[in-house]
Amino acid sequence: MIQIENLSVQYGGVVALDALNLSITHDVVGLIGPNGAGKTTLTNAFSGFAPITGGQIVIEGMNLLDLPPHKRARWGLSRSFQKVQIVDDLSVQDHMLAVLEAKGTPRKDRATAVDHVLAYVGLSAHRDTKGEDLNPYQKRMTEIAKCLVTHPKIVLLDEPGGGLSEAEMQDLRRIITDTKGTFGAQIIMVDHDVDLIRDVCTSTAVLDFGKLIAFGPTHDVLQDEAVKTAYLGR
Repeated sequence: MIQIENLSVQYGGVVALDALNLSITHDVVGLIGPNGAGKTTLTNAFSGFAPITGGQIVIEGMNLLDLPPHKRARWGLSRSFQKVQIVDDLSVQDHMLAVLEAKGTPRKDRATAVDHVLAYVGLSAHRDTKGEDLNPYQKRMTEIAKCLVTHPKIVLLDEPGGGLSEAEMQDLRRIITDTKGTFGAQIIMVDHDVDLIRDVCTSTAVLDFGKLIAFGPTHDVLQDEAVKTAYLGR
């Protein structure tokens, strides 16, 4: 379970997260809200790139905020970015190996880990393809594979469905839904695609102006009048 307790983040005079409290227990949890609601700030708080002014994120009895960013990655936190972080002159396999080396995975275990994750995201045939030669979908899958290759505890996904076709979205739904059973990772996903959130997220949290305005089963949350007003434009 992830327990967010009174988490506050402030940029100058702007309160980006305002004493947020949230208990996350499900395998895949959505995080939605209008632009500027605090979604990216919350993922940055997990990662160590937001100015915390109060509160904590407790996982397995440990306050994640006590760890510096590089140690959070080694502990088991990984994340994707809305703009994929793919290096043009590195192959897909080399991206995986770089992540495994940074995590400290023993050399003898790296080849198996790479084979497993590339098969999972459907990139086995592209393991030697350089980043500059990947299409947008393959780059997105490489980004997700980077998140999963170390068998993390928590994965933060930022707009993973951006720019994908419907057929590609079907693959993405399968990958997200099966991640917990295959890699053991709990997912927190930020996305504006309500259909994707509805399809893969058991529960969903809604932020607006740094405050939690709704949280619960995804279907119920998406029918909430306050959510429709803040997020769906009613």
